[in-house]
Amino acid sequence: MTRADLHGDELIARRHLPADTARVWTAFTSATGIAAFWGGSHVTVPPGSVTVDLRAGGEFALDTRAPDGATRRLRFVYVSVAAPYELVFDEPVTGLRTTVTLRAAGDGTDLTIHQRRLPAELRTARAAEGLTSIIDALVAHLTQPERRNP
Repeated sequence: MTRADLHGDELIARRHLPADTARVWTAFTSATGIAAFWGGSHVTVPPGSVTVDLRAGGEFALDTRAPDGATRRLRFVYVSVAAPYELVFDEPVTGLRTTVTLRAAGDGTDLTIHQRRLPAELRTARAAEGLTSIIDALVAHLTQPERRNP
């Protein structure tokens, strides 16, 4: 079960994931992985819309598509990339900073997502539920068998 705690302009979510750290890292750093879970239960991410330049100063971007067909482009800039344990990235329009931390733990990986400098419109229970939904979609993605290239 995902736990998300909102404290002022910070949101912290934690969950134990049923996959090794390398597989979780790939989900967060590959276009295919990001497309598979980023929208959670409230939007979809067209796989062809995701771009990833995995390096400090690089960026990743994606389109989200709402059930009514509305599309929104999201863009993030990597601040630091410490494979396979930590990603830090900013959303340049709002200044939101997200730190994704992965730690090997027993039969899987402990995930912590720490968002700082939340804009006022994201300091809500609904935003916390949205992040929880994204992590739940990540778990669903990770519990599917890995596809191997022939």
